Amino acid sequence: MVDIPGSSDGPDPANEDTPESEPLVSCGFQDGTLYVHDDRIRIERPGRSKFPGKEIPPDDVRGVTYEGRLVISYLQVEQDGVENAEGGLLSTPVDENTLHFGRGKRDCAKQARDAIRDAADLW
Repeated sequence: MVDIPGSSDGPDPANEDTPESEPLVSCGFQDGTLYVHDDRIRIERPGRSKFPGKEIPPDDVRGVTYEGRLVISYLQVEQDGVENAEGGLLSTPVDENTLHFGRGKRDCAKQARDAIRDAADLW
């Protein structure tokens, strides 16, 4: 999208993180961006995604799965009231709480997993 001067009032402040709400961890994955805050987990999806973006309160998190695979890995947030998909031998789960990434994002995904566990008190 091209920003033409005078065509808008600028970015929407409601969609920006303020300094006091900066995420503990943020990771850009293949099918969305994950932001982990003390008080929420936020998943932003691109327009082409079949899943909408969402926020998950840490109290609703019952687990988090990090699966490092040979080609495509994934991070799946297990949430009360949401049925998670399961992957197979050669496939990964695809659902509203799963994000996929390649080898270069493994460290960020592990940091996000640990931050989610901390926020949800799952240790």
